Amino acid sequence: MKKATYLLFLLVLVFNCKNETSKKAEEPSLKEAPQNIASTKIEKQLREVYKSKTAITIDGVSNDSAWAKSQWYDLNQVWLGDSLTEDDYSGRFKLSWTDDALYVLAEIKDDTLIDKIEDPLERWWDDDCLEIFIDEDNSGGEHQFNHNAFAYHIALDGNVVDMSTEKTGKLYNSHIESKNITTGNTTIWEVKMSLYDDSYNDHGENTPVNLSANKKIGFAIAYCDNDKSLERENFIGSIPVEGKDKNRGWIDANIFGTILLKE
Repeated sequence: MKKATYLLFLLVLVFNCKNETSKKAEEPSLKEAPQNIASTKIEKQLREVYKSKTAITIDGVSNDSAWAKSQWYDLNQVWLGDSLTEDDYSGRFKLSWTDDALYVLAEIKDDTLIDKIEDPLERWWDDDCLEIFIDEDNSGGEHQFNHNAFAYHIALDGNVVDMSTEKTGKLYNSHIESKNITTGNTTIWEVKMSLYDDSYNDHGENTPVNLSANKKIGFAIAYCDNDKSLERENFIGSIPVEGKDKNRGWIDANIFGTILLKE
């Protein structure tokens, strides 16, 4: 009897260990940051972004004068998943700025929109969402569990999530105002972002940075695409990433492009 009880105990212990290992493997937030992240950034994909002379209304409609004058950029670099066809996905975006915010207009053509996970802090990367990477001073470097840079996941319902200094997801809804409107298979996203420097404190008072001409900002944008699977099927970014591991934006600000603010 004692032997049977002991064997049962061992089986339960092994089963729990396997479950815990599987859970950790599926949870990107528990990965350790790679040790080979450079502390300084090599500047790439330098793009000039022009100031809006008029207010931009965040309504999911691209009729503001700033957008008529801004250039489209492709959102087409596959960071995760298989290659895509235009029937499944295509994306592009524009940028503008004012003294108090950076603005993004994104046009995403996606044949299936998924927003099935009700808790915004649970596997937020596995629903369709727009992800915007910001490095306020363009310094590059590691930012997995700190605010040297931000990786904002903007859900279809408007919730904004990034990793906190406590190594868990946190809502940063006060940083971003967004609106998206879907017509057919095309979704227009309008985003207004307040920028914060690397002194940002998750438990303190924080003041957004004022923007000005000739300021450089680390920037990238991506789209998480899920077509009814348990996990996202593709992750499509705005900049080529070298090497096999292209899903580095959430920990490595060196892969970001650079935008230069112009009048």
